Amino acid sequence: MSIDVFWRLPTHGEPASHRRRTPHRGDWFPGNDARVQAGLAGGDDDYRYVDYLAEIARAAEIAGFQGGLIPSFPMTDEPWAISSVLARETRTFRFMIPFQPGFLNPVLAARKTASLQRATGGRALYNIITGGGGPAQLWWGDVAPHDDRYARTTEFLDVVRGVWSGGPFSYNGRFYQVEEAGLPYPLNQEDFPEIYFSGSSDAALQSASKHADYYLTWLEPFAQLRDKFARVRERTAAQGRRIQCAVRVDIIARPTEAEAWAEVEHGFNQVSREALARFLGQGEGDSVGAARQRAGRPTTVNSYRDLITEPNVWSGFNLLRGGQTQGIVGSYQQVAERLDDLVQLGADAFILASTPHLEEAYRVGEEVLPLVRGKHQPALQLARA
Repeated sequence: MSIDVFWRLPTHGEPASHRRRTPHRGDWFPGNDARVQAGLAGGDDDYRYVDYLAEIARAAEIAGFQGGLIPSFPMTDEPWAISSVLARETRTFRFMIPFQPGFLNPVLAARKTASLQRATGGRALYNIITGGGGPAQLWWGDVAPHDDRYARTTEFLDVVRGVWSGGPFSYNGRFYQVEEAGLPYPLNQEDFPEIYFSGSSDAALQSASKHADYYLTWLEPFAQLRDKFARVRERTAAQGRRIQCAVRVDIIARPTEAEAWAEVEHGFNQVSREALARFLGQGEGDSVGAARQRAGRPTTVNSYRDLITEPNVWSGFNLLRGGQTQGIVGSYQQVAERLDDLVQLGADAFILASTPHLEEAYRVGEEVLPLVRGKHQPALQLARA
């Protein structure tokens, strides 16, 4: 297949399926006050939510995923801490750690990353996120304007790279100043983590083109993604670098297409009028990526079918479990074909997810991924785009 495929860990709890929000896995789920007592079958037997996360990580490892994204939102656990816990529970699982650079000192970030690399045999990688503005950004106490946040991210990565090889490294930027810094031996012998970079604005692309190994985007309309990938690669080539592209997307895959859409329909029918009204309302913050997700959304929705935007693409996923809106729905073969379509558009890697994450890691790994042809296929006929 020659593409990288990661899974996602639900560090915010999860419902038991797309069909209903209760009962749920782990000991909590955002927006649901019916918290589950820790322990197997509700009993106090020392089985905790982190044991469930470890089961998912091991399932992803067994099913052939390279590793997993460990989300970072106000309602999640902290991904650096979760990665450290899961490191002893897995052997090959790579930890994709999202963080906002503005909240960390870059020298400290370099040191803690190198330590994690040394302890795990190089299994750490970054997902650089720079924040979507609005109330979510203020929750972290960050008042920096949009473009300043990306300028800060660029300087942060300048410093992390600068100190990684041992220094002495000095830097006098707008946001960071260091003098004769550098990682000590043996930390300076570790491989620098691959960087997945999120952001859709011009400011984001400017920062990504300088530092990112992979440009990471949510699923968008296919023709729109093709243009986005081309723009990212053009910006990066102008700096004498190469960049790869990755897509983060939820999927619902079943033996038949009818079974997959039945899962969506059942879940959609459980959505309250209030939740649907919030979904159709205006978004908050200055995230260009979120605005691109909202673009083209219908003003009224009477059926799950109103949110089908392309063959096997449904734009109501965050009604079922929060997060991004667009996802792929279909038979095992159809989902694999849509992933192949994305590869032909320029995707080099995927971060996939489905609910519940444990069983779906096995299902997707065993039923869908073997059908993905990856880069070894004829050129795509873009009739769908």
